[in-house]
Amino acid sequence: MRSYRDLFRTPEFSPFFLAASAQTVAQTMGGLALGTLVYRQTGSPLLSALSIFGSSLVQVVGATFLLSAADRLPPRAALTALPLLFAAATAALALPGLPVWSLFALILARGLAESVGGGVRWGLLNEILGKDGYLLGRSVFNMMSGLMQIAGYATGGALVALLSPRPSLLVAAALYALAAVVVRLGLTRRPPRTTGRPSVTATRRANALLWSSAPRRQVYLALWIPNGLIVGCESLYVSYAPGAAGTLFACAALGMLAGDVLVGRLVPPRLRPRLGFPLLLLLALPYVPFLLHPPLPLAAAAVTVASAGFGASLVQQERLVALTPDELTGHALGLHSAGMLTMQGVAAALAGAVAQLTSPARAMSALAVVSAGVTLALTAAEGRQRRRTSPPAGGGRPVSRPSPPGPRPR
Repeated sequence: MRSYRDLFRTPEFSPFFLAASAQTVAQTMGGLALGTLVYRQTGSPLLSALSIFGSSLVQVVGATFLLSAADRLPPRAALTALPLLFAAATAALALPGLPVWSLFALILARGLAESVGGGVRWGLLNEILGKDGYLLGRSVFNMMSGLMQIAGYATGGALVALLSPRPSLLVAAALYALAAVVVRLGLTRRPPRTTGRPSVTATRRANALLWSSAPRRQVYLALWIPNGLIVGCESLYVSYAPGAAGTLFACAALGMLAGDVLVGRLVPPRLRPRLGFPLLLLLALPYVPFLLHPPLPLAAAAVTVASAGFGASLVQQERLVALTPDELTGHALGLHSAGMLTMQGVAAALAGAVAQLTSPARAMSALAVVSAGVTLALTAAEGRQRRRTSPPAGGGRPVSRPSPPGPRPR
């Protein structure tokens, strides 16, 4: 599969894509509205950041206890039920007079459901396109995510400015319901990828198997930590620039779109693996000067450039799929999604706490420095791993010990 045209000629890809687009707009509109609503009620950067990304904090619970369901549930039924659940939760968030603790209870419940949804969704994408088409398909989804985030933040920002956060939440709920209808009518019924009932034991066994491979561990850490810390920076947009948070979010989405086009379509496959760590550095470094609190135009330009670095995740996801057997693809991608979102929630909480004690600008700079340091450490670790597994200069067998048992690259 070599072109975007091939993707949209693939049966079921178009309705799957349209449903995901509606959900992305709903998520961005709802997140911006909720963050603004909580900030107006509390004046707290911490609570505002957690309201946008707090659902990610419970992803680790789902990854630990529920993730085996990702390959054991019928995909169409699961991807129909989850948006309906999100629609009901988002509509409930718009109720007037709801206490802040009730808002966060709904946010965390939604995050628990999302921990399974990522594995179901990306496992089905791999099933529809095959491993040879997964990276191109995921790049299209990432580009769609960038465009839909721009649309969602622009529309949500306008609704919040002209009316209030609650109408934006109701529109988001309607979009979730629309996504459920598209999935139900547009996808065919498929059996689960793996037999058996979901269980805590099955989840832990698969997690242990996936984590037993050193190359996969490095991929997971690169997918979770550096970009999670930068999402922590993004969680402070509302408190950094209360009147222009929608602009910063839209610029971040634009930069992410550019990075995904670059990596998914323009860079030759032979050069793609070399871009992972440089793009992660690009993701972090433009946030360091936020310590000086640059004016909005410079901040928007820095956010746009930095967000192109999110294209690194495509490189790492392609490697993860190559390192994972077919029967565990949904679980492996679900673990990636759950770990990534958990780290985003942790980083949002950390960013909000630091901002509460110092300022949003200082917190953004601090997280960017830590992100760049983690990227450099992972780069050094991968270099050591390659040297241990490479054959001696004179040829012969590698001098390293065998890697732990587990699936080998295909």
